[in-house]
Amino acid sequence: GESLVKAVDGISLSVQEGEFVAIVGTSGSGKSTLLHLLGGLDYADEGEVIIDGMDVLKMKDEEQTVFRRRKIGFIFQNYNLLAASDVYKNVTLPIRLDGNRPDEAYIDMILKLLGLEDKKGRRPNQLSGGQQQRVAIARALAMEPEVLLFDEPTSALDPQMVGEVLEVMRKLAGEGLTMIIVTHEMAFARDVSSHVVFMAG
Repeated sequence: GESLVKAVDGISLSVQEGEFVAIVGTSGSGKSTLLHLLGGLDYADEGEVIIDGMDVLKMKDEEQTVFRRRKIGFIFQNYNLLAASDVYKNVTLPIRLDGNRPDEAYIDMILKLLGLEDKKGRRPNQLSGGQQQRVAIARALAMEPEVLLFDEPTSALDPQMVGEVLEVMRKLAGEGLTMIIVTHEMAFARDVSSHVVFMAG
């Protein structure tokens, strides 16, 4: 209509390698939009997103898709798992999409780290919500990305499963991975993140 809505406006930030940055703020303040811009899932009218010396927003579609798959791991609210595939196939999907063979030892290590080693052959509907979210995290880690982006990864979970997923993220932060999380879990953001981005308006 008549009114112009700027989803994100005048935002500038930098994230160093190995940092864990939490993006917090009220609903509708543009947190998820910012995360999608950082990961090249949305286009900006102006500005730039530089990852590893390259502007994600200026890439052609195909180039951006490959860059995303190889450099950025996404974890969403809804796990986006393939219902007909087992845990192993879901986790190795991005590797196979890239035309490569999974490194079995590395995949086993990830599954063990996330407490999924005994769930390899199960389908998503045979797992709890917390387990499905851990599979989504394993899938993101499978490509050994340079940055992990979490979009409210616990919002679709029952309260008892929230702690389980946050504990996994706490472990990953301890491994020195670069992570950016949009979250409403304020105590977690305060305790684990290197710094917090607060969005308002």
